[in-house]
Amino acid sequence: TTVLTDILGQEDHLGDMDFKITGTRDGVTACQMDMKIEGLSRDVLLKALKQARKARHHILDGMQDTISDPREQLSEYAPRLTKLQIDPERIGAVIGPGGKVVKSIQKETSTEITVDEEDGVGLVTIAATNQKDAEAAIERVKQIVAVPEEGEDYVGTVKGIRDFGAFVEIMPERTGLLHVSEIDHDYVENVEDYLQVGDKVKVHLLEVKDDGKLRLTRKPFVSKENGEQS
Repeated sequence: TTVLTDILGQEDHLGDMDFKITGTRDGVTACQMDMKIEGLSRDVLLKALKQARKARHHILDGMQDTISDPREQLSEYAPRLTKLQIDPERIGAVIGPGGKVVKSIQKETSTEITVDEEDGVGLVTIAATNQKDAEAAIERVKQIVAVPEEGEDYVGTVKGIRDFGAFVEIMPERTGLLHVSEIDHDYVENVEDYLQVGDKVKVHLLEVKDDGKLRLTRKPFVSKENGEQS
């Protein structure tokens, strides 16, 4: 019985079996066989396995000569899969109404994102074709799930104006109240004299209340002399 290694199409067509084997220097990791006869003898199977081992080591030797050690870092152009653990209560914020937020992230970063909950933990899986897109998507998700911290400074966007103050978004889906008394050191009669919807404003987070509401101030960044923000 003749056992051929690395057969051609015609040899596959005329032969009795097609035996594919893959593995490492330590052994076989997977195999698949097609047969046109009822069975194989033990001797033929052993012969095929020995030839496959010799061929496998030959290929591994060539790979070793080309790349002796694994890369310390994945190529920036290589596809990658990243998993992030998040607070399950923030899953809705990542997905958004009707999937609006996650769809926006996918479109802007050219990634595929799935959001699930397993054993009480939120899991965000990001599939990207390169490092740049993966990092962009990861940063967007981290911004959404970030927790505001008392005593920290933020640059937010004015989302709404009321007689009693302004609502400022300091993180995606995280909006706090900048009370009229915290807009300037002097008395503020009309909020719109100081702020407009869409304005970028630097604020300090004074308090995160028990119900999650945020209390902001602009005073640390406003000059007492001229009322201008630094």
